[in-house]
Amino acid sequence: MVIDFSLISHSAAALAFSALAILVSSKYLRRNTDRALLMAATVSAVWACSLVAQLIWNQPPFFIRYLLELIRDAAWVAVLFALIRDSSRAGALATRLRRVLGSAIGLLIIVLLLSATLEYAQGWSILDGKTKIIGQIAVSLLGICLIEQIWRNSISFGRSSMKYLCIGIGGIFAYDFFMYADALLFGQISDSFWSARGAANAFFAPLFAVNVINTRKQPVDFQLSRNAVFHVGALIFAGGYLIFVALGGYYVRALGGAWGEALQVLFLTAFLALFAALLSSRRFRARLMIFISQNFFDYKYDYREEWLKMTQIFANLSEDPPLPERVVRVMADLVESNAGALWVKDEDNNYILQTAVNLPPPKYTMIDGSADMVSFFGKREWIIDLNEYHQDPVRYELLEIPDPILKFSDGWLIIPLYLGKDLYGICLIGSPYAKVELNWENFDLIRVVARQTCNVLAQADAQNRLSRAMQFEAVSKASAFLVHDLKTMIAQLSLLVRNAERHRNNPDFIDDMIRTTDHAVTKLTNLVDHIRRPATEELPVQAIELEAMIGELVDHHTRSQPNPIYKGLGESLWVKGDPEQLRSVLGHLIQNAQDATPPSGEVTLTLKKSPDHVVLFIQDTGSGMTEEFIKMKLFKPFESTKGLAGMGIGAYQAREYVRQLGGNIDVTSEPGLGSCFSVRLPLGRTQQRHDSRQEPPEKLAESG
Repeated sequence: MVIDFSLISHSAAALAFSALAILVSSKYLRRNTDRALLMAATVSAVWACSLVAQLIWNQPPFFIRYLLELIRDAAWVAVLFALIRDSSRAGALATRLRRVLGSAIGLLIIVLLLSATLEYAQGWSILDGKTKIIGQIAVSLLGICLIEQIWRNSISFGRSSMKYLCIGIGGIFAYDFFMYADALLFGQISDSFWSARGAANAFFAPLFAVNVINTRKQPVDFQLSRNAVFHVGALIFAGGYLIFVALGGYYVRALGGAWGEALQVLFLTAFLALFAALLSSRRFRARLMIFISQNFFDYKYDYREEWLKMTQIFANLSEDPPLPERVVRVMADLVESNAGALWVKDEDNNYILQTAVNLPPPKYTMIDGSADMVSFFGKREWIIDLNEYHQDPVRYELLEIPDPILKFSDGWLIIPLYLGKDLYGICLIGSPYAKVELNWENFDLIRVVARQTCNVLAQADAQNRLSRAMQFEAVSKASAFLVHDLKTMIAQLSLLVRNAERHRNNPDFIDDMIRTTDHAVTKLTNLVDHIRRPATEELPVQAIELEAMIGELVDHHTRSQPNPIYKGLGESLWVKGDPEQLRSVLGHLIQNAQDATPPSGEVTLTLKKSPDHVVLFIQDTGSGMTEEFIKMKLFKPFESTKGLAGMGIGAYQAREYVRQLGGNIDVTSEPGLGSCFSVRLPLGRTQQRHDSRQEPPEKLAESG
């Protein structure tokens, strides 16, 4: 018994698309493309089953099979438009182009469906067989045109997520185009094309499965140097490949017997699709580029191309992608990689992770500034190969690599980033696409690019600091020196208003009111003059008796709940600074503690000293803060949790002024338990309180 190859071919298509539909429906229905692919796979499976049933039972009739084929074409076109919608944020086609192509394909399919329906229902022969074949050819060509436009207009970062989908749908439309073009030329559909059609469609089903499983992989933008040699080599390879495929197809036909022509068509289709997938493979292109560089050029890199490419990347002033991510991609691209991470030094000389590209970060990512590797980079500008390090640690003087780097599962190169002679950052590069042999040329280029990217990072950071300082200066000059005097005048005028009704006939009260009003006018005039002529950056410095100031602040803040509790030392503690500014700083911290604490809670002030410093602990039982909020927002200017009621400069201004005095402010907090602000100030001179009256502050300031 001779088995019909067409039956096997279309049965394979039915099974393949049924399996694809089951795969997509069970796991992957998050995107529009996945849902459209499920519909297309289901319709293709039904279409293939109808052809199998026709071969076995001569049913269903031609109209049903033709209708299913048109619906199948429409379903694959719907997949393409779903792909456009899903990739609209990453550089989609122009709206006009989508509208023209969509309207053309939709109108053509509708015309073919209506003509077939009228012919079946009413017997009207609107379109003859040759016109129907031309219509099928037009649908295939429009589908291929749409795929070409999608690929051309998509950004390279997103091509890997649509590569196999475009190859598969393009293969289906291309096969139909050749089959119907052959039928138009010879007046009938070729038995070989028709028999192999189901198997060819089944061959493309795994490509769709790979696409839906592999949607999260987004390789980096890969720019090729030595373009002329690369393209010539690619053309030579393509020519040799096609000659090999042609010879293989000839022998398949010669040895295939009754199935020879059909097997030849299937063989050619499979290898052409494989060729398209191979040419679009980034790994293959990377290997070919390395081979060309090693065998045809004295240098691995075209330095002009590399420098122009890097300049173009950094010339982008937008934050998409962010600058740290661009730095990682530039460094990784030098060694055929697409993964990496970047650490940059912070104010405490530790190294904070800025970004991780295609590498899942570990739980702890901060590199201590005193780590052995940081000291090593301070002495030697080496690039550490982790593969060599694991094989022979002695080569790197038994260097201890920090855990935040070793915990990255796919790390390869550790590159120091220097700003002048100082280590500014650390870049980790992931494993490459293809095996890369590193030599002096690689390391020299990496060092040069590392220094250049470090300069870009430092410049961007300096610009951010300058912008922040200018914003703060503008606000500070308008408000920082006004708050205390304004509050004093408000209190004085409020007291006058409250007592005016009672003492309006008292001449002494009237005289006092006039003096107070005159004083307020004078103060307001001085404030206006201060705004017009801002004070210099250097604030006046004098000796301040800290315990007395804290006592006055505690008395002042007893007007609000909860009342602050002060635990002093019972002795004079002198510090240097501007009294009004220091009073404003400490008052702000006390007020914040009261604002964060319910009336039934506690706000405690404790003063302690060491031989050189005095520390004021302001502790509350309020709502507390998270560690992330303390690190990222608490001391960041213009970041306020009070909405329009706050300017977001109080905590930042307090810490900056205390640092100007040579001290610091530290914070510990736990959400739901409370917070503790530690204000550390350099100590000028201490003595017993009764002795402090014998020596004036001016003399203490001179002696301090």
